[in-house]
This record gives sequence, C-alpha cells and structure tokens, in this order.
Amino acid sequence: MSKKKPLPLLEKIPVTGIAAEGKAIARHNEGVVFVPFVVPGDVVDIQLTRKKNSYAEGKAVQFHAYSPQRVEAVCEHYGICGGCKWQILPYSEQIRYKQQQVVDNLTRIGKIELPEISPILGSEKTYFYRNKLEFTFSNRRWMTDEEIQSGSQFDNMDALGFHIPGMFDKVLDIRKCWLQDDISNRIRNAVKTFALENNYSFFDLRNQTGLMRNIIIRTSTTGEVMLIVVFYGDDRERREDLLNHLAEKFPAITSLLYIVNSKANDTITDQTVHVFRGKDHIFEEMEGLRFKIGPKSFYQTNSEQAYNLYKVVRHFAGLTGSELVYDLYTGTGTIANFIAGKAKQVIGIEYVAEAIEDARVNSEINAIGNTLFFAGDMKDLLNRDFIERYGRPEVIVTDPPRAGMHDDVIETLLFAAPRKIVYVSCNPATQARDLSLMNGRYRVSAVQPVDMFPHTHHVENVALLERIQKLR
Repeated sequence: MSKKKPLPLLEKIPVTGIAAEGKAIARHNEGVVFVPFVVPGDVVDIQLTRKKNSYAEGKAVQFHAYSPQRVEAVCEHYGICGGCKWQILPYSEQIRYKQQQVVDNLTRIGKIELPEISPILGSEKTYFYRNKLEFTFSNRRWMTDEEIQSGSQFDNMDALGFHIPGMFDKVLDIRKCWLQDDISNRIRNAVKTFALENNYSFFDLRNQTGLMRNIIIRTSTTGEVMLIVVFYGDDRERREDLLNHLAEKFPAITSLLYIVNSKANDTITDQTVHVFRGKDHIFEEMEGLRFKIGPKSFYQTNSEQAYNLYKVVRHFAGLTGSELVYDLYTGTGTIANFIAGKAKQVIGIEYVAEAIEDARVNSEINAIGNTLFFAGDMKDLLNRDFIERYGRPEVIVTDPPRAGMHDDVIETLLFAAPRKIVYVSCNPATQARDLSLMNGRYRVSAVQPVDMFPHTHHVENVALLERIQKLR
C-alpha cells in the first residue's frame, strides 16, 4: 500500500487578511491557505496540513517578519488553548474585522438590500468579561511541544482545564485564564490542589473512569459566585471533604452545588443538581431588574455587554406600550422582562423547561404581570393555532441558536406578519440566510453589530426588519 505524499512546506508567505473561525488568510500560487495564530502582515513558513482543490489549511512553523499590527498575547496558554485566537491583534483591529465579517455575511450570503450598517459596539472590558466557564478534569494532560522535546518523563498527567480542539480526551491544564474574574482561577486551582493532595482520581474520558469530572463557575455583577462540582461516581465521603474545604476556603461562594453524572456525556441539563451550601441560584441585575440564574440557566456570558445588546433590541422594537410582543428563544426571559415595561404583553417561548421556570420567576421577582412563557420545541409550538389563540404580534424578537431559525419557524413568522422583527444573532452567516428567506415581505432597516466576546472571532448582530406589505 503506497504512502500518502507529504504535504509541502510553503516558504516566506505573507499573511494578507482575516478569515472565519479566527484564522487568517495567506495566498500562494496554488490558492488560498487558512492559518491560525497569525495576523495580516506576518511573513511565515507554512506547513500545509490539509489540501483541497480550492483551498488549503496549514500552520505557521517559522516567522520571517512580524506584522506591525501584532501585539503580545497576555495569556501564557495562547496558541495551545483553542480560545482567544485574536489576542495578538489590537482590540481596535479585532472589532474592525468583526464589523467587516458582518458586512460580508449579510451582503454575500443574504444578497439583500441593506441600510448603512452601524459601527460595532465594542466591549468596555476586554479581559475578565465572562460570567461562566466550564473546566474539565482529565488523566490525559495535553503535553506542549516544549515538554515533548525536552525528553523528560512526567509522572503526573492529571489536568484541570480546557479541551484541546479536535482532541476529545486531551485537556490542557490551565494555570490562569483571563476570561473570568480572578476568583475563578483561585477556585479552580484550589480544587485541583486538593484533589491531587488527597489522591482523587481525575476522569478518564476514553474509559469512563475516575471521580472528578467537571467544574462550572458562574459569577455575576452583584458579586455572587456559583460553583458546580460534577463527580462521575457517588463517593459521599470524598465529595463532602472537598466541598467542605471549598466552603471554608471561599466564603465568597454563595451557591455551592454538586452533580453526580455517570452517563457518557458531560451535559447537565438532564441531571439532578444538589445544593451543598448556600442557594441554588445567583442573581444578575440590569436597570433595577433582578434575574435569577440557576445552574442550568442560559444567560449572556458577557453581563455588562448584554445590557448594551438588550438596549439595542429595545430601541429597535420601538415599543409604545400598546404592542403584543413575541420573544422567541427567550431563555430565562431576560429580553422579555427587560422590554415588558414598554409593551402591552410579552409572550416568551423556549425549548428548555427549566429556563422557562426561571423566566416566570424573574417576572414574579420584578412584579412584572404582563408576560406569558411557554416551553416547547419552537417549530412545533409556534404555529398558526398558537397565534390564533394568543394573538397576532405587532413585534417579534427572535434570538435563535447558531444554526438560525428552522424553515417552519420562518414560515410561521411570515404568517404572523408582525410590523417589526428584531433578529438577534450570534452567527451572522445563518442570520443572513434567514433574512434572505424573509426578503420581499420585510426590508432590513437597521443593523447593529455588538462585540460580546473580545479576542475571539465571534460577533453578535442585531437586525431590524420592517414589514413592507400591509395585511389584507
């Protein structure tokens, strides 16, 4: 059997632009090459790792010149951890490229008439801005190139950190992450130290063995902290020793919870959450409103920028107090409750039943009496019968997952024919596709990008659609 021909090394190739997924573009006489961890202006040798007819992928193996745009990454794990790929770009350049990403997606994919797109709203915080992080235990620590080249033997292969992209059973041990308040680093490192000192077994993802599986840390602008420790096995003595240690060491933890998850995957939506100390929730605040955040709740992970995002939604909706509003993919009802004071009634729909319970509680906590919430699959629940029963909305706010809206949901939106649709998206590509499907019935009258995730390629975008055909 013949061996595959090794892919070539491309020498002294200039990096010319930014591409999707945080990668950059280099051009060669054989076509476009996508390369991570470089910036426009770098000149590099590229080892190709994949080659297709129309493009190739590779990695930079040597730098001949550094771009004047390049800045030093602050994180020691940069280039190994899969996150924060744009740390080496000044923030002003990051948001410029994100703005262009929105423009490109809406024009090339949507192919619809657009207004002038507003300048992106940057995040005031570019580090320590996240309110939630999840870390994984593994007995198969990812070794860096330096460790491998050293030839040393490493006795301890336990890690607590992030999965290496494309390596489901390999975890990079994280010493300091710059994404969440530093109490997150202190808690994570204390959990790991206690587990190692007391011979707690770290999870083996291949063989599904070991005690320590995950931790999830949530923080809020109110100063509250939630820690969820996920165990694979039910070892009460070891569990209580660890949790008592954490409760004593970190009095700032207001919600100390645990889960015993012995199934094959890490998801906790179907797991029982136990309260060890404190409450089963924390609170977030926004314009005097309080939002209850449970262990399974969805909440925008950049709390302070979420406020700016919701203000855009409210502004685009242009409510006068007389409108019936549908809030699709409502989550824990943050947008629904945030805009309820300006509407006659807001109806929220969400797939996750626990999130809907939180949405109802959030209305009760804030004495909001003009909201209704329903749990169910959007394409099944939101239909013509639903609209005929609860009323035809004047405004629809929709904030779907990255995959965008199902065709059935778009068909129902067109049947409902609201005067305005405010479309919030974390994926401008699928948003553009959906906007094109509503073109002819609606025109896009305003677009506002919002950066929720500095140092990544991700960008949030809000589009206002206005009906151009009157109801018969």
